[in-house]
Amino acid sequence: MQKHIKIIKTLLFLIGLTPLGWIVYDGFNNNLTADPIEEILHRTGIWTLRILLITLAMTPLKIITGSVLFIRIRRQLGLFTFFYASLHLTVYVWLDLGLDWEHFFEDVIERPYLTVGMLAWIIMLPMAVTSNKIMIRKLGKKWKRLHQTIYLVIGLGCLHFIWLVKSDITEPLIYTGIGLSLLIFRIAHYYHGKRIPNKG
Repeated sequence: MQKHIKIIKTLLFLIGLTPLGWIVYDGFNNNLTADPIEEILHRTGIWTLRILLITLAMTPLKIITGSVLFIRIRRQLGLFTFFYASLHLTVYVWLDLGLDWEHFFEDVIERPYLTVGMLAWIIMLPMAVTSNKIMIRKLGKKWKRLHQTIYLVIGLGCLHFIWLVKSDITEPLIYTGIGLSLLIFRIAHYYHGKRIPNKG
């Protein structure tokens, strides 16, 4: 079983790098549209949301199937979420703004979609830092409470997307609906479990 987990995690690592590989490939082949920076920002942002939703789906999948495999790969998916979120932020600050930090902080304060996006990244930062086994042991029950803020992150991420596109919000609403469905599942499962009396 352990050997299979390592193989799956290796494959997952390679799959997780695929979106970045596509960006690099398209960059070398001049396939990043007329505004390559905007295209890279869009792709890294979209993949942040997609991987975040996949990460959130791991616990429901474990509950439904009874397989612990989904929990074993959840942390790796969470780190990939933070990786693409950080890449998204880096592209904006470095390539779009040219490391103009004064401009960056003004944008974060004045533009609501950037405010919520930055807040989402800040919330993810401690989760990424505490994702190792040492911090899990040190934090104990606090670790679980900290990582439950991931649902706040998906809300902020979807709001960031909705406010960004402004016109056709169909796509961000789809992501929002998926995230809300996963949250409702978790809440329903939690209260269902509390209603079942302990045996013995």
